[in-house]
Order: sequence, then structure tokens, then C-alpha cells
Amino acid sequence: MGELARRIAVAVVGIPLVIGLVYLGELPLALLLGLLGGLGAWELYRMARQLGIEAMDVVGIAIAAAIPLYAALDRLGVLQSPAAIAAVVFIALLGMSLWARGVGGRPLESVAVTAFGAVYAGGMLTFGFLLRHHRFAVTAEAGTALVLFPIVLTWASDIGAYFVGRAIGKAKLMPAISPGKTRAGAVGALVVTVLAALAYNTWVLRPMAQLTLAPMIVVIFGLVVSVAAQVGDLFESMLKREAGVKDSSHLLPGHGGILDRLDSIYFVLPIAYLVLNRLLVAAPR
Repeated sequence: MGELARRIAVAVVGIPLVIGLVYLGELPLALLLGLLGGLGAWELYRMARQLGIEAMDVVGIAIAAAIPLYAALDRLGVLQSPAAIAAVVFIALLGMSLWARGVGGRPLESVAVTAFGAVYAGGMLTFGFLLRHHRFAVTAEAGTALVLFPIVLTWASDIGAYFVGRAIGKAKLMPAISPGKTRAGAVGALVVTVLAALAYNTWVLRPMAQLTLAPMIVVIFGLVVSVAAQVGDLFESMLKREAGVKDSSHLLPGHGGILDRLDSIYFVLPIAYLVLNRLLVAAPR
């Protein structure tokens, strides 16, 4: 099977599966996000090892996978004093690092990379769970539409950057980090994302979720999502370049690893939640 065929096969299977689990929400969605978070943390710790930094893999992966589940249990009212639980886990992480590494084992680096990997890979994805169960998402359709909004805009940003960059891109955006990205592509991404945001707000968010954003807010939202997506992409490229690897892993045939596919999403979801949580309103009937 060729490279393109593998990419298509993974997309054909993966996209409907993800949308279905987003629609179900609750524990099924939390388990999906936990799986992706744990795998993403594993990839990040592998890259750190290329630089001679030994993270506490098992602990970090477990925490990354547990963060979305933590959000689901908190929503169900199972947890008592969730902030205190988080503090205890962090303190335990510090103690375990000192015990396992000792002063000569560079425990500060170990703790920093372990905590960063868990929060980056697992914590950022948890905002997808929070969007799915937003207080205005009174139906499964509404929650699904909210989650897909920033994801669709991220895809639009990537598509705009790719095609505009190929058509007219000459001046490089940040050649030291990602030689293929151009300034024209970055601008094209902004324009295409704004157009996609206006279309999604009108033809998906309003009818499916009975929610909307003011037109100017939609434009700003599109711009912010595109910038966040591009920064996330560049950040991931910087991590891989520092580690000296082309892909974060080969877990997804034809696509690379989890971090390769979700690099922009990690940055987009928290920002999207912040904007939508503040500025969403009920659509006029």
C-alpha cells in the first residue's frame, strides 16, 4: 500500500470514529482523549530522550491519560476537592522524581519534562471534552458542533496555508524552524479560516446547535484560531528539529505520530474554549 493510500485509509477509519465518540461524549470521549493524551506524552518523552533527558515515562503517560478522565469524573460529581487532588498528584510527582533520580540524575529536568508532557499532551485535549459538555450544548448535536468548530477551522487553516503557499509563496515564514512555510501561506491561512468560520457559524452552528457568534466575533475567532494553529504547528516543528527527528512516531501510517496530527489542535482547543465560553449566544429563532 502506497503512502497516499495509507493516509486515506487512516482518515477514512479515524475521522468517523472520532466524530462518533465526540457525539457520545461523557466517558467514551474521555477515554478517547485519554488514549490520545497518553500516546502523545509517550512520543514527547521519546523525543526528550534523544536530547539526553529521562522523563518518568510511566508516571507522565498515566497523568496525561488521566486528565480527560479526571474532567469526566468531575462532571459526574464523583470527585471531591478536585483542586486538592491535582495538587497532591503534582507533589507526588516531585517526590517520586527525587527518589528515583537522586540529585545526580537531574531531577529538575525530569520533573519539568514529565509535567510538561502530561499537561501538553493530555491537558490541552481536555478542552475538547469541556466544549462537548458546554453549558449551552443542550443536545449531543450541539456539543458535537461546538467541538468540530475549532477542528474544522484548523483544517481550513492548514489547507489555506498549503495551497496559497504553493501558488504564490516565495518569502519563507520561519525557515530555521519549518523551511516549507511561507508568509503568503500564513496570510492565506488567515483568509481561508475566516471564510470557513463565517460559513460554519451560518450553516452548521446555527441550525445544529441553535448557537451563534456575532459576525465580527466570528471574524476575530477565525483569525485567532488560524494564528494558534500555525503557532502550534511551528512549535511542534521546533520540538522535532531540536530532537533531530522527522516525525514524532509512526503510530499512524502515512501521517506520522499523534503529535504530528494534533500539533495545531493542542494550541487551538484551549483558545477556542475561552472564546466560545465567553461569547456564544443563543441564535435568534
